[in-house]
Amino acid sequence: MTAGPDRDAGPGWRPRLAPAVVLRHDRVRNTDLLVMPERVVVLSGRAGDIVGLCDGERDVHRIVGELTERFPGAEVAEDVPDFLGRLRSEGWLR
Repeated sequence: MTAGPDRDAGPGWRPRLAPAVVLRHDRVRNTDLLVMPERVVVLSGRAGDIVGLCDGERDVHRIVGELTERFPGAEVAEDVPDFLGRLRSEGWLR
């Protein structure tokens, strides 16, 4: 059995980037990147907007609320917690 995304970080989880991970915007490619010591992950779509809200101050509920205001009609209530859980599973978020 394969474990799914780690969504069960707790209702008060306040995601933040792991210490070795940096969010950067690549102006040449006009895309956001997660930069790590030995790896670069290219973020697509609005992923950089989501990660940019992971400051350790906002909990997941607040992040979803802010994204809902920014992008009315977008299905963020399910997608964002799943996405954050996957990043946490990778060790990129704490």
